[in-house]
Amino acid sequence: MSTRLFGTPIKRKEDPRLVTGGGRYLDDLGHDALAAAFVRSPHAHARVVDIDADDAFELDGVLGIYAHDDLPGKVGEPLPLLIPHPALTHGRTGYALAREEVNHVGEPLVMVVATDRYVAEDACQRIRVRYEPLPVVVGIESARDGAAVVHPDVPGNVAAHLTQVVGDVDAALATAPHTLTLELDIERSASTPLEGRGVYAQWDDERDELRMYSSTQTSTGVRAAVAAKLDLPLAKVECIAPDVGGGFGVKIMHPWPEEVLVPWAARLLRQPVKWVEDRREHFVSAAHERGQLHTVTVGFDDDGHLLALDVKFWHDNGAYTPYGIIVPIITATQLLGPYKPGAYRVEFWSLYTNTVLVTPYRGAGRPQGCFAMERTMDAIADRLGLDRAQVRARNFILPSEMPYDHGLLFQDGRPLKYDSGDFPATLNKLKALVGWDDFATERAAAVAQGRKVGLGIGCYVEGTGVGPYEGSHVQVETSGRVNVSIGLTSQGQGHETVFAQIVADELGVRMEDVFVTTGDTRKMGYAVGTFASRAAVMSGSAVALAARRVRAKALRIAADALEVSPDDLEIVEGTVQVKGAPATSMTLGTVSVLSNPLRYAFDEATQAATQFAGTFDPQKPPVAEGEEPGLEGKDFYSPTQATFANGMHAAIVETDPVTAEIRILRYCVVHDCGPMINPMIVEGQVHGGVAQGVGGALYERMVYDDSGQLLNASFMDFLMPYASEVPTIETDHLETPSPLNPLGIKGAGEAGCIPVSAVIASAIEDAEGFPITRMPISPADLWALRRRYAAGEIRPLRRASHPSESAARAEEPTP
Repeated sequence: MSTRLFGTPIKRKEDPRLVTGGGRYLDDLGHDALAAAFVRSPHAHARVVDIDADDAFELDGVLGIYAHDDLPGKVGEPLPLLIPHPALTHGRTGYALAREEVNHVGEPLVMVVATDRYVAEDACQRIRVRYEPLPVVVGIESARDGAAVVHPDVPGNVAAHLTQVVGDVDAALATAPHTLTLELDIERSASTPLEGRGVYAQWDDERDELRMYSSTQTSTGVRAAVAAKLDLPLAKVECIAPDVGGGFGVKIMHPWPEEVLVPWAARLLRQPVKWVEDRREHFVSAAHERGQLHTVTVGFDDDGHLLALDVKFWHDNGAYTPYGIIVPIITATQLLGPYKPGAYRVEFWSLYTNTVLVTPYRGAGRPQGCFAMERTMDAIADRLGLDRAQVRARNFILPSEMPYDHGLLFQDGRPLKYDSGDFPATLNKLKALVGWDDFATERAAAVAQGRKVGLGIGCYVEGTGVGPYEGSHVQVETSGRVNVSIGLTSQGQGHETVFAQIVADELGVRMEDVFVTTGDTRKMGYAVGTFASRAAVMSGSAVALAARRVRAKALRIAADALEVSPDDLEIVEGTVQVKGAPATSMTLGTVSVLSNPLRYAFDEATQAATQFAGTFDPQKPPVAEGEEPGLEGKDFYSPTQATFANGMHAAIVETDPVTAEIRILRYCVVHDCGPMINPMIVEGQVHGGVAQGVGGALYERMVYDDSGQLLNASFMDFLMPYASEVPTIETDHLETPSPLNPLGIKGAGEAGCIPVSAVIASAIEDAEGFPITRMPISPADLWALRRRYAAGEIRPLRRASHPSESAARAEEPTP
């Protein structure tokens, strides 16, 4: 029998091509295409008074200059609001080219198309735009103050206001033995993938068809949006995602203005047109995320059990809301993590600011919610003098309580119902991995050396595999080659490998015979996109179902040819054979030949499928009723709800007593995404996520001044961790299968980054002895906090890091 590939740490099939220069990214295409460039607003908020392009038209090589008034019909209408919601009462989207007003630095006003990018950029420099500056709203405090507004028809800058309540929160808080309130802050950051956005479009004038390539996470979404904007039949638009050098959420938006304008220009000029953003454009005109302020009030008993949780938070959605309020909804619901909160009320306001719009960024609202919840758990432990892990364990949802319905609505509009997980087992694994119970000895040794070290912890639950669906098409050629098509795009997740592993197992073929195509609407026109840790769950399930269809068909055809029952057959390494009598067999390639009755033979193999080959029963139609020619199958997976992965992280950090530099000494992760298709790829996802989380915790922030200028819009100023700043990541896994899909799997793509800010804050707090309530934190921030602590402006902690400390403090009175 073949060795099972599901669960095997196989090296990625795509890597040899990518690491040897064989990748084809957006900028590798269309070298002879016309080039587009954009005039972007230097103002965060201004009225556009006049645009003078006369000097630009004088440049040789300029073929077209377009402002909003030049855009016809739907191209000139506002961009779509992709995810409407009843609470999004004042949703606003921008235009492909700004109309009358700009609302953030970097908003496009004019597109130039020229023979090459140099000419196009030179032309942009010659275009003169007169502005009338308007009051600027920067930051959540300014937005909720409401003294100035981003959009004149949006009172108080409130795009959306939503409350979800379970239980009587006020009564539970009033009767709780203990309450405390925390003010918490997570700053704005950005995805910053290695490859920026880009679009390349070709118009076929004879066929009235558009083919476009986009560095996107949602090729089918881009296709549909562009077809609607250009008023083209969907069948006349193709969208292909070539190799994509990272996405992390910023490329989920569809359409970006450039994805409408470049195809429109290609059709207008009857020539291919291409645009690839430069790095500054990415900083000031792509998407950001993370910025939220939280006020958390919690009620709890003497043992640290949660009785009530009341959360209010304010979310910075930037200048527009094309992606709706998915991010704050995720924060509101995923904040609860693995805990039973007692009565729960969460209320948020999503606010407009004159800054770049917000769309999901790896973690998508969960890092903020996790930070709020985990800071709260640490604060409870501090108040009671209890071990932080013990307080968490006392509030866990237990395996016997699964499925667990929180009584809330998740981002997919369906109940927030956890399907699986064993949180106590995960915590036990984490404590063993990091040496939680022995940390007091390590701390004492460090103190004796004049060093400050701290231990931090963070737990999370992540909704993965959200619907509505994904599909797959599996086809076996007469050569035995297996072609697999999925609608999802790939930005480095290893799709060519993991889906090949699934098909190889399900179909009984060699993995090297399986070839996976992603993100090409010519191959799979119905799909949703790669985001929300959904690829393995959604496409993996669809691939398995489609492969099972093909397998069943192959066994039926082979059974007829071999004159046996399908139940007597098995498929081993691409050969259909009788169980126990493998000599009676035929290859899947031969089965593929027999599946397609032919009138004409095109090679020696297909002769067996022609009308005089004697391989068919003359009393039956060549293609049986209900069947189709070919050994292929298509299927879709559509879940009733998301499946919920979970994990817990712990870190040991050292804070320099003099310089306040923060160094991560150890970082440990225990993760549960159900059965792992490829443990090596899951490890890579976790490691990459932790690296991104470290960036968000210690380095990355979007620094705007009061006039709305982004002050660090380059890699010279926007700090990211190098490999030297990312610690060695120690991992362990728990595999609790989900009952919701045929493979029992849960997502893993965002897991690594979700709790990192909470974990690092917990560890720094443990090292320093005073609360950490704002992230990211730099050495300068920590130094300033030390000064305030020394001046008595910040209260000291009363912290137990491990059970022995907890027992020693049990007799002390609660302050």
